[in-house]
Amino acid sequence: MPSPLFLLVLVTLMSLDLLAAEEPEKLLRQARQQIAAGKFDEAHVLLSQVLEQDASNAVAHYIRGRVNFQRGKMKESVKDFDRYIKLQPAAASRQWERGIALYYAGQFDKGAEQFELYQTFHDNDVENSVWRFLCMVPADGVKKARSVMLPIKDDRRVPMMKVYDMFRGLATVEDVLADVERDQPGPDVKTGRLFYAHLYIGLFLEATGKKSQARKYIALAADEKLKSQAGINSYMWDVARIHHQLRARAQ
Repeated sequence: MPSPLFLLVLVTLMSLDLLAAEEPEKLLRQARQQIAAGKFDEAHVLLSQVLEQDASNAVAHYIRGRVNFQRGKMKESVKDFDRYIKLQPAAASRQWERGIALYYAGQFDKGAEQFELYQTFHDNDVENSVWRFLCMVPADGVKKARSVMLPIKDDRRVPMMKVYDMFRGLATVEDVLADVERDQPGPDVKTGRLFYAHLYIGLFLEATGKKSQARKYIALAADEKLKSQAGINSYMWDVARIHHQLRARAQ
């Protein structure tokens, strides 16, 4: 029969193991709370603590990749996403966030490849086709990027198919804005539609050389009042914010 001292030591060791296992989860929960509050630097500290304890924690790398993007740290964001898919190769096709980070890191070829891969996961997303176009323009130009746009048949989000036509050269900025009004949307729905219209009009105008006009629409999409608006993906609002900040610094 084990001695009382042995049992005490065994229970103590088991308790320490349990606490050690719970600590990363606790830190991850705290990091998510900080992210929800828009405190990205604080979230980064917590996620880094998780990875100091266990560098193979794939979830922490993924979340920190997003957080680094939200902090405007593009190279660090790409590094975290790369580490995540190395640890979780089956998730590689889902990493649209990695594609956007690669675009802002200036790694356009890799960004285009990521969006091509994402197409195998979700082939009806206008945003995926558009971001691949944006990644191709710096090296290949608008005409070539437009000629090989990833095919999208029926993205049901208004006005995304009209956005797709705009990038293909088959619709105008005015057509996209008019489509926002389809079916007389209520105020909240219209606000969400306008966000995506403004963001992608801005990105389109910039890619096609109309940078001064582009700034107006990007600024509308990056409006602080929109960051928690229903119908707007908060991460995509961060994309608008980051884009606006980067271009303002470059002026």
